[in-house]
Amino acid sequence: QVQLVESGGGLVQAGGSLRLSCAASGSIVSIRAMGWYRQAPGKQRELVATITSGGGSTNYADSVKGRFTISRDNAKNTVYLQMNSLKPEDTAVYYCNADVTYRSAVHYNRHDHWGQGTQVTVSS
Repeated sequence: QVQLVESGGGLVQAGGSLRLSCAASGSIVSIRAMGWYRQAPGKQRELVATITSGGGSTNYADSVKGRFTISRDNAKNTVYLQMNSLKPEDTAVYYCNADVTYRSAVHYNRHDHWGQGTQVTVSS
């Protein structure tokens, strides 16, 4: 009943920028925290950044602090990740995550949802 769709990935040279978007749709009642995670080949999925429901609090992995900025537009149920000064080690599949309360046929449910992922490749 809920879908998360990422966009904005691609190939960029080191030092360049990309902006990822993730739009949530479906029978959404509310969305609490949203975030971005990434998984590089042969590595575990890791947290990149999170943002609270009102956008007042954010959290970043040390490796991206000062380069990446997470934001959200609650009217559009969308979370963004602005990535600047990209490095080859940022190459990964980026996934968005959202803590969503949604309507089913008979009651409300709440759990984490994941997008399908978008590839980011940074060339040296």
